[in-house]
Amino acid sequence: MDSQYLSKEGLEKLKEELAHRTGALRREIAARIKEAKEQGDLSENAEYTEAKDAQSKSEGRIVSLTGVEPSALALRFGEESGRDPRLVELVLQEARRVVRMDRGILVTETRHGLVCANSGVDVSNVEEEDSVCLLPEDPDRSAERLHTALTQRTGKSLAVLVTDTFGRPWREGQVNVAIGISGMEPIADHRGFVDPRGRKLLVSEIAVADEIAGAAELVMGKLDRVPAALIRGYSYRSDGGKGADLIRQADKDLFR
Repeated sequence: MDSQYLSKEGLEKLKEELAHRTGALRREIAARIKEAKEQGDLSENAEYTEAKDAQSKSEGRIVSLTGVEPSALALRFGEESGRDPRLVELVLQEARRVVRMDRGILVTETRHGLVCANSGVDVSNVEEEDSVCLLPEDPDRSAERLHTALTQRTGKSLAVLVTDTFGRPWREGQVNVAIGISGMEPIADHRGFVDPRGRKLLVSEIAVADEIAGAAELVMGKLDRVPAALIRGYSYRSDGGKGADLIRQADKDLFR
């Protein structure tokens, strides 16, 4: 895709949309957009990456623990692990399946099909006392709404990724991944390509959306309260991909 640069009017519309959508975060995001402008023009082939916590806040997915009634299972696991049973109950409610519940660790498959710790329920970076942040109801739909709004206001197509921080099996540490996508294909399929020595690639499918999400976290940080990042310079396919495309189907999962 050839780069097409936003006009001054388009940039102002982009800032207005970000400010309108994020409510309490409007000043922070507007400042980041201003900073991005000062560092260079915003091209059409730019990905807009937004953290799950900011998206969930704007969608009312902040839940108070005060009214949560823990089940017998949540009470038992909470007592064994030293964790708040109300939080455990929310994790269970957000889960489609419990993958592992051991040594104080709760790994689940969410209703979206994501396998992660605590069903994505997060207690960090939540301003409200005794409250937690849940994943968006439909991360792909969240990304689509923002993508549509930005396109309408700016006249440019910016791919949108909604991201969250996940752990990885067999690897220490966590990385940012894309849980919702609109405006780009999340996987670059290299199968059938030929390497410099003439060997045909058979299984190479690169999760470029996750790689973009990981790069975005380097500038957003975990504690810096930066809710969004603009990423420029990557040429992507703008077909109708979605975050659900990155979830491996059960019949292909060797560890299920």
